Amino acid sequence: MSAKEQDIERSTADRTGDPDRKRRAGIITRNFFLHIHATRVHVHSMKPTYTFGLGIILGFLFLIMVFTGLILIIYYTPSVEAAYRSVKDIVYLVPGGRIIRNMHRWASQGMVIVVFLHLLRVFYTGSYLGKRSLNWVIGVALMVIVLLSNFSGYLLPWDQLAYWAVTIGSNIAASARELTDLIGITSFFDPGGFLKKMLIGGESVGQPALSRFFALHVILLPLSIIVLMAIHFWRIRKDGGLSRPVRYLKDRGTENKLLAWPVLMWTELALLLGVVAVVLLVAIFADAPLLEQANPAHPDNPAKSPWYFLGIQELVSYSAFAGGLLIPVLYLVFLFSIPYKDREDEYVGQWFSGNEGKKLVLWSAGAALLAVVLQLFVLIRFGWLKDWIPGISQWFVLLINPATITAGLFILAAEMVKRRKKSSRMGALVLFTCSFVALVVFTVVGIWFRGPNWEFFWSAAQWPVQ
Repeated sequence: MSAKEQDIERSTADRTGDPDRKRRAGIITRNFFLHIHATRVHVHSMKPTYTFGLGIILGFLFLIMVFTGLILIIYYTPSVEAAYRSVKDIVYLVPGGRIIRNMHRWASQGMVIVVFLHLLRVFYTGSYLGKRSLNWVIGVALMVIVLLSNFSGYLLPWDQLAYWAVTIGSNIAASARELTDLIGITSFFDPGGFLKKMLIGGESVGQPALSRFFALHVILLPLSIIVLMAIHFWRIRKDGGLSRPVRYLKDRGTENKLLAWPVLMWTELALLLGVVAVVLLVAIFADAPLLEQANPAHPDNPAKSPWYFLGIQELVSYSAFAGGLLIPVLYLVFLFSIPYKDREDEYVGQWFSGNEGKKLVLWSAGAALLAVVLQLFVLIRFGWLKDWIPGISQWFVLLINPATITAGLFILAAEMVKRRKKSSRMGALVLFTCSFVALVVFTVVGIWFRGPNWEFFWSAAQWPVQ
């Protein structure tokens, strides 16, 4: 807090004649660890149904990952010969090792889920509006790094699940080859191959991949999260605290505000204990998966990427370039550009921007669900272009597939709503909602309904005996 802000707090306390309030305000201003909060927090920001505590839960899950990761790294050996054995030693020989590994695994999975929920909360409450655009960009970057951090840790156990999941993931990274092969330039310009080699150090997963993933997982990505998280929290403080509706922006001084100490701090402490308790309980009753040691000669069928990339893998099955590169990049560009396309600040802090926005979100979700399910029904029941026209050019397959058709329909719908309502915020609500519903549907299909050879099955009980 600046000297000017401290003077304001002191003068306010003096005017109220409350020495205890002055003392509690001073606790915040003098304590380094408490100084991340403003002296006071608005009552609207304390509503559980506004933030759900998702941002702070995300921070606590990261702390659990760091703490458990530091213990695991003592016993882990990052080599293809010893990695699997060292993980088994952690689970079966190290006292408490099983619980520590489970906590690390489930906290990381929790981070993926919570970071998406936090993204939804911030978007649907318009918390990127006003002067918070930079913090939205930082948040999206954090989401990408959290996904990469989880992906980098996936390989470290060096079991069959990890090996083939990363193999599929690295092939997705090389999806640009579909386009360069069609153009005929892959031999001298291969960006997909370059990205894959940079990620795993070659054409197949081996020691170079394990070394890269270990360095990313324990050094580069955690440090990136720490730096960006620090900037993220600082920007929240710099931008006047958590977002709130326009009607509250006129509140000045102590009006509708609570002292951060002890109200907010005790709330956060309770949340920390709750997060630790939940992760610990899950770790006690559910073991992190560990299959047999990785065997490059015996691929899994079906070989699946980590669950949070299965939506992309489903899209890749239609077109490698469109599903693995084009659509994901367009989606990230859309996310990063939201606060610069939508500047209707009157909607800041309002869930769904009011009743009109809520109706649009519900209609968009229903329409997107119907459109995606219908496409999947046609694809699964009747096949696609190559099944209908065996000699069709690969260009048509690349340009006309469920990934590109879905994206095109959603962009068209958003643009129509934007022009009809004369509101960029309403257009953004439609495109964001449709895209997220489609991602969930494609991910669900990839998790539960794809079996050997990536065929559709209603349940694993229908899989052919191999």
